Amino acid sequence: MQIDKTIIMGDLLRMAPGTADILQAHGMGCIFCPCAQAEALGEAADVHGVDADMLVEKVNAYLATLE
Repeated sequence: MQIDKTIIMGDLLRMAPGTADILQAHGMGCIFCPCAQAEALGEAADVHGVDADMLVEKVNAYLATLE
């Protein structure tokens, strides 16, 4: 499975809970708040000043280890 910046944060966290550690390590501390659950990864990254492309790359690398 691979994701892109349009994935909804809540969906990502339900599909692969281990991605929470990656997101939090890169400054996205409120990933479990209600607003974040309905927000796209790219939007959440922009709000927190995080490079969304870098996050997508790291999350996809993690997801590849689960296959």
